[in-house]
Amino acid sequence: MSEQMNTVISGDESDIHDEPHIRGRRITVSHSHALVEERGLNAQTVADRFGLPISDVYHALAYYHDHPEEMRAVKERRQEVHEAAESDLRTITGPDDLPEA
Repeated sequence: MSEQMNTVISGDESDIHDEPHIRGRRITVSHSHALVEERGLNAQTVADRFGLPISDVYHALAYYHDHPEEMRAVKERRQEVHEAAESDLRTITGPDDLPEA
């Protein structure tokens, strides 16, 4: 078994997330990808921010690119949840949604 499989756990095998994440941490593969490849943060910066070895960040990025269908499904699920929350008036997404005391 590769080291990557030991570093990243799929959402199906997880007790703490419904999407792939770094084993033993609540840091998702998609969050790691967003920080490094979408926001342009250095992988070492991300590792330092979360107290991770840099190899964990790179394993998460490799997992993202090795499993495009799974990551696309994660993105679609997140979008569905976001849209459902926007249409539900009971959902609190920020201070403006709180009822006045």
